[in-house]
Amino acid sequence: MSTATISKSPGKWVVLPHYAFAACAFLVLGILLLLSTDAFGGHYFNPKLLTLTHVAALGWATMLIFGALYQLLPVLLECKLHSERLAMYTFGLLAAGTILLACSFWHFQLGGLMQSGAVLLFLSFLLFNVNVIQTARKAPKWTIEADFIVTSAIWLLVTGLVGLLMAFNFTMAFLPADHLHYLKLHAHIGMAGWFLLLIIGVGAKLIPMFLLSHPTHTKKLDWSYNLINAGLTLFGIDHLFFHTPFLPAYAALVVAGVGLFLSFLYEANCLKQRHDIDLGMKQTFVALGLLLLPLLLVIVVSSDLALSPRWLSSICLVYGISLFLGFVTAIILGQTFKTLPFIVWMHAYENLVGRYKTPLPKDIYSHKLLLWQNLSYLSGYIVLITGVLLQLEQLILMGAILFTVTAALYTVNVFRLLLHKVRDLKPFAYENAQAGLGI
Repeated sequence: MSTATISKSPGKWVVLPHYAFAACAFLVLGILLLLSTDAFGGHYFNPKLLTLTHVAALGWATMLIFGALYQLLPVLLECKLHSERLAMYTFGLLAAGTILLACSFWHFQLGGLMQSGAVLLFLSFLLFNVNVIQTARKAPKWTIEADFIVTSAIWLLVTGLVGLLMAFNFTMAFLPADHLHYLKLHAHIGMAGWFLLLIIGVGAKLIPMFLLSHPTHTKKLDWSYNLINAGLTLFGIDHLFFHTPFLPAYAALVVAGVGLFLSFLYEANCLKQRHDIDLGMKQTFVALGLLLLPLLLVIVVSSDLALSPRWLSSICLVYGISLFLGFVTAIILGQTFKTLPFIVWMHAYENLVGRYKTPLPKDIYSHKLLLWQNLSYLSGYIVLITGVLLQLEQLILMGAILFTVTAALYTVNVFRLLLHKVRDLKPFAYENAQAGLGI
């Protein structure tokens, strides 16, 4: 990154707490998964699975994305973050709201506890939107990546609004349809509108940058953006008002949009100048491969196929797992160690570069832990979805154990970075003097 970009970066206390909370939430998610192996044999609308879903989506994925995005927006949009104070308020609201909502789902308390959590979360999404949109307005030029990021933030706000209405509807019953009807809307716009659009917007910039690739045409990204948003908008309108049998067509639009994004990345990979791919980028490519399963399953779950309730429930569960614990988690595991080491290094050594011999960002975390993390993650993911699909609790337990191991390795490595201290450094002049004396 250029010196100008570094000077636009927010303070470390804006960014790093998000990584710390997300790592702890990931570890809690693994432990809750161990305690919930019996929940995968029934319907997806049950307290344990709702808790797991929201800890994964909010405490783990969204929390880390917020922190990373505050650091990356100056790079992606070439302007300073609108408000660091607003970002810190957003962090507090998101953290508190996630904890309250998770506790309410785990104990299935549908009153004030859940409603308080939902209000705090909606406020955090609102403040996040203000910060992102105001930052984007200051960008010297508007890009397709900005379109993806700003639109994803708006979809997040819509997702939070639907969730807020559902939380109050549990006790007031003012919505015209049942909870499962709105749960499908809430889940799909959250997964595709928030996570998918955001990851495409950031990934379209960062992945070519890490590969030292410079694709010049963004027409595929333009079409990807239009197709995904068209599919989501048509799905939302149809699901709320018309109930036509065209849901597979809307899903196909989203799948086509993702396909164009993957095609864009393939072209970027063909143009790459860096051929030594590190563990972080390997994990990122694994995540892109894992995306193929939910793309297939979204067509299945949106179609009116004559499946038995058992198989339909299992497929819906695998679909959710393949997105949250598959694609989203895999890409976070890969990109954490492409972004966090540089963030920590920048704040620790920025003023020492050129005067002292400093370590590189890749030197301040454990590559061995990262390798074992990636291996345990992929093994756990395969075992878990196999167990859920076949409804074998022993396999589910084995997958949960491997996920917990992954979370523990990830958390140790993240906190190793967060707690990194500058050691005694030798000035360059001292080393040159030693060389001159033949020492």
